[in-house]
Amino acid sequence: MSGSPKYSSVRVGARYAEREAAERRRRAEERRARERRRAAERARAAQAAAARRERARAEAQRRRDEVARREAELAARRRADQEAGVARARADQLGVDERGLDEVRELIASARRSGHRAETDALERRLAELRERAGRGEPLGDAVEELRGRVVSLRPAATGSRTDDPAVVLAELEHRLSVVAGPDGAALDAEGHRRCTDLLDRLRAAAGQGGQVRFEALLGTVEHALARHAATVGEARGAAERESRAAREREAAEARERERAEAARAALESALAEAAERLDVVRPAAEGVAEAAADLGDQDLAHEIGDAVRAVVEALTARSADEALDAVAVLEGRLPDAERRLDELELAYQRRRDLVAALQDAMTGEGFAFDGGEDQGGSFRLHFTRPTGASYETTVATDDDGAPVLVYHVAGEPDVTLYAPRDEAVCDTTEALLERVHEALGGDDGFIPGELTWDGKPPGRRAEPLPRETYRTWTNP
Repeated sequence: MSGSPKYSSVRVGARYAEREAAERRRRAEERRARERRRAAERARAAQAAAARRERARAEAQRRRDEVARREAELAARRRADQEAGVARARADQLGVDERGLDEVRELIASARRSGHRAETDALERRLAELRERAGRGEPLGDAVEELRGRVVSLRPAATGSRTDDPAVVLAELEHRLSVVAGPDGAALDAEGHRRCTDLLDRLRAAAGQGGQVRFEALLGTVEHALARHAATVGEARGAAERESRAAREREAAEARERERAEAARAALESALAEAAERLDVVRPAAEGVAEAAADLGDQDLAHEIGDAVRAVVEALTARSADEALDAVAVLEGRLPDAERRLDELELAYQRRRDLVAALQDAMTGEGFAFDGGEDQGGSFRLHFTRPTGASYETTVATDDDGAPVLVYHVAGEPDVTLYAPRDEAVCDTTEALLERVHEALGGDDGFIPGELTWDGKPPGRRAEPLPRETYRTWTNP
């Protein structure tokens, strides 16, 4: 029997239970007070986060207003530029119209000298009407060219048929070049402008030399060059305007994107700060729970809370605000229950320590020598020796319900004989000896062990403890 482990569950006495219940109530109130303090700190952190968000919102609105102001200024500048461009174009066109009217006036005078008085009277009235419109700043459009065509059709050729005068043709072509080029035509199509001016110079030289054939041959080339130059300048102007508009749109889009990015950055920083502040509130308590739980042997609780803390830290390190806020919320939710579980662990630990102290007193009171012990976190292991040399290794543990359990491993212990004062031999067994030890564990004020059992114990058997008046003298059997 002595080699088989022996077990006994232990319940606490009534008065011990009362003291433990009072301690449990005190700890529960402390937990509630801690949670109230943490709730107040979380509320302050939430207020600070709300204030940061409000500041970020106000700053974002300020940036949006600034972007809108800049866009309005750009739009106003664009409108002013467009209006100035329109004004310049109108002024340029008016200048072209004025020059064209001057040229038409000279052509009308030439036609009058050629004997077309009746026809030129109507042309002069039309010229006066156009000058009046030009004086009011009204664009004349194709009216000048239409009038020019009517005048030119009156001029006779040397052979008597009506044809174009080279000087008139040159004037018309030069006028077209000036209209096509405008203030920026030479810059927009430098090569085309240069080709047109070169061809006009060659055409003018041909007209001056009386080379009618050469003049006619060059005329088509000049017409084609002017048409090509006009198309190129128009396309360049359109492309420049499109690019300018696209650049303005890109600038506005980039400004909006910068504003969105800045707002997102501010929101991220605010959320990360909130998560960090909330972690600061619970981290000391959480790490304390994890450390104490590990010391008391509950590795599951230690890992659960330790992992929850690490999840917040890792999310903050990765600058993942949503994950950090979620993780800190999980930690906050788990901490109160973890503290309750830790309190129960500590109460169970204290209960084991009290049982260890009571057991040590009881066994040394029965003549055992205490050889030391180990705190194993979730249990205590004690070593005792009887004068006979028998060893008792006693483990004080806790079962799944939190009740204390005594486990004895006995080696070298046969039944022994004790001698009463009258030399009456009393049969002592290991079971009876331990039952007497159990009687000394405090009762209502301490611990009340249950039946000692072991594998193979006969059903219903229970040894009576030795009488207290027995004088203990140990002998080998």
